[in-house]
Amino acid sequence: MAKSSITEPSVETTLQLPPVAAEPEAGAEAGAEPEQRIRRRAVSLDGVCALLGSAAAALGLTWVVYERILPTTGALGFWLTVFLVFLAFYAGVTALVWGRRAVADRMAGALMFAVGMLIVFVVADQIAYTGYEGHSALGHLTFFTQDSLNATGLTHLDQGGILNALVGSLEQMGIATAIAVPLGILAALFLVEIGGPMARPVRSLVEAMTSLPEIIAGLFIFALFILTFGLRQSGFAAALALTIMMIPFVARSSEVMLRLVPGTLREASYALGASQWRTVLGVVLPTARSGLTTAVVLGMARAIGETAPVLLTSGYTDYVNANPFSGWQTSLPLYIYETVREPADVQRVRAFGAAVVLITLVLVLFAIARLLGGRRPGELSRRQRRRADRERLAYRRTILGLPSYAGRSAADHHSGRRAADPEGGDQ
Repeated sequence: MAKSSITEPSVETTLQLPPVAAEPEAGAEAGAEPEQRIRRRAVSLDGVCALLGSAAAALGLTWVVYERILPTTGALGFWLTVFLVFLAFYAGVTALVWGRRAVADRMAGALMFAVGMLIVFVVADQIAYTGYEGHSALGHLTFFTQDSLNATGLTHLDQGGILNALVGSLEQMGIATAIAVPLGILAALFLVEIGGPMARPVRSLVEAMTSLPEIIAGLFIFALFILTFGLRQSGFAAALALTIMMIPFVARSSEVMLRLVPGTLREASYALGASQWRTVLGVVLPTARSGLTTAVVLGMARAIGETAPVLLTSGYTDYVNANPFSGWQTSLPLYIYETVREPADVQRVRAFGAAVVLITLVLVLFAIARLLGGRRPGELSRRQRRRADRERLAYRRTILGLPSYAGRSAADHHSGRRAADPEGGDQ
């Protein structure tokens, strides 16, 4: 009896343990809900009203002061005063509603937002102004299909174009990319994978070349290859100058991307018996492929708009020269520089039209870099994940001896009879 009376409470205690253990989980879930609600309601009605109210009060007060009290009417001073008064009002409202601790956070957010909007406004204003000044030239197809041999200050916009500059820019960028990309990526691999006592001098040299003025690159090619070795001014000489500008940018960007590759991938490759160069070729470079592509495209976007290096090395021509190794060759930046200096208004319009084309090329390159660089090193795209799922499912079907979808009828495939599939069918 005593034994049974002792064991019964222990059984009841063990039966009561699961509800007790479940209470912290329920509490944790209940505690997680307010965090989700706070995250969803990051922009509250009180915050919007405080922001809009402060902006309206600052605009009204500044307008009254400028229109009724002060004699000045400068637009720049007016909007600068509006912003300063807005910060004062917003800081006061934040201190009254959320306390003094939130003032610094709100002020920092307002300043960063204002600076970001200012940068966007300046860039948009430049693009809009350039497009407005050059839209007359862009409306003619001959602007893209003819060279500038017959484009003078006395001819209409339907005569002459920028074909010679487009051909020169594309060929020079192609040669510069073919030389700079291997050298930049090899330098990054040396810094990340090999290192040693020479890593510090190489990194210092790359960083010094990054801040090198563009005109110095042109002077270097002009003094060494043109004056010393006798290479004539040509598209190839301009491409060498652009190569000097691209190498440090590609090397530094590639180094950052290669350092983001997890070290566990290298260790796994070494554990399987692979050598260092096999690990670099088979693991490191494929994993950082998207980041390296982004670095290359950004380097091209930076070099395509350089004027100072090609000004001393390429020469200027009005006709199309498709041979970059012989004769002078014009690029888009050089065409803009030479054309905008002429006094005729029609030449000014042509220069702005060429500037629009150059801005479009740069924006396209940056957009491509943004799309390619959206994933982390080694992260698969949606199409690659679907293909990996299909390959894994086909492998499991082969191991289990099940028929593949290719051998099944369309009726079986659409009827959903996939009970033999342990994974629930193809995704």
